Amino acid sequence: MTTVADVTRWLEDFAPSQLAESWDNVGLLWGDPGAPIERVMTCLTVTAETALEAVRERAGLIVSHHPVLFRETKRIRSDLPATAPLWALGRAGVAIASPHTAFDSAVDGINEGLCRRLGLLDTAPIRPIAAPSSFKVVVFTPESDRETVLAAAFGAGAGRIGDYSECSFAIPGQGTFFGDENTAPAVGRRGRRETVDELRLEMICLEDRLSAVLAAIRAAHSYEEPAVDVFPLNSTTTTIGAGRIGRLAEPRPLGEFALSAARALGLTTIQAAGDPESRVERVAVACGAGDDFLGDAVKLGAQVLLTGEARFHRALEARAAGVGLLVAGHYATERLGVEDLAGKIARTFPDLIVWPSRDERDPFAYLHTSGEAARHDPGAS
Repeated sequence: MTTVADVTRWLEDFAPSQLAESWDNVGLLWGDPGAPIERVMTCLTVTAETALEAVRERAGLIVSHHPVLFRETKRIRSDLPATAPLWALGRAGVAIASPHTAFDSAVDGINEGLCRRLGLLDTAPIRPIAAPSSFKVVVFTPESDRETVLAAAFGAGAGRIGDYSECSFAIPGQGTFFGDENTAPAVGRRGRRETVDELRLEMICLEDRLSAVLAAIRAAHSYEEPAVDVFPLNSTTTTIGAGRIGRLAEPRPLGEFALSAARALGLTTIQAAGDPESRVERVAVACGAGDDFLGDAVKLGAQVLLTGEARFHRALEARAAGVGLLVAGHYATERLGVEDLAGKIARTFPDLIVWPSRDERDPFAYLHTSGEAARHDPGAS
């Protein structure tokens, strides 16, 4: 049966915690990692409403974009509004994991999903992150050790290339060795030079997994002294990083692009700063409270930044720089990503029932002069 730890390990692979901002709090934040689960709910935020839904629908795990226990908490009580949801979830045995800013910046994370909905091409991070240090690990084994050694190395974290796992390469050859009187060779005899058929196995390994991988290889290998080589690889920039910038297939007026962006996000209104007739081709995207990406977007030649929240003076800065600024709302720029995440988890774990919260709503209502209230609920059903 799938456990909380199984899903949180997948989340770590999909949105590695190294992508999270230094101030963030990501990972499994609440609950028992070893608990078996059958139902998973995703949501933007753990609130009284989403917690009640999770308990009612018997979820074993909530994957909440925004983390719980983000700031120091000295009391967790059922009669305090800030912690009552946690008390209810704890009593029901519901765990909580949060990928937050790691999910924003992941290869197929929230910002990349926004780019797809906006029809952007040739997307790249606004603030790219250098690839983590990695190594090529080479080990020489007899054919009989091949599967055992590979399984041990893969289990310790070697062999991942992008979205692929258990990647390796094997080259046949011959090895020689001479064991002195203190040895007990697994093949051949000590006291003479032996020539044996071997495989050169190669696999990639990230720096933070290297020690574990080397230990696993040596434990699984039948030789007393396995021959292992470790080669550092050059670090490169990758498709991961904060924010996104891309281009439209054809330039469009800012006003026209703003309306199409609103429709793509399921909105009827969107805030826009800038000349509606100005031409837009390069578009920067930063979900949530992302107006601090404006300066980076300008340096990269963007004609507009779309984000969820922006301060008044940021709009003035955009106007002074001759750049458009579109503000779609925090909820609208991130809720759709939470729905996408539910689909990804369901496809990865077909034995689980996974759904995005049905009770979650944008806390902001938009009041019209007619006296009617309307809510923007992209994805609420």
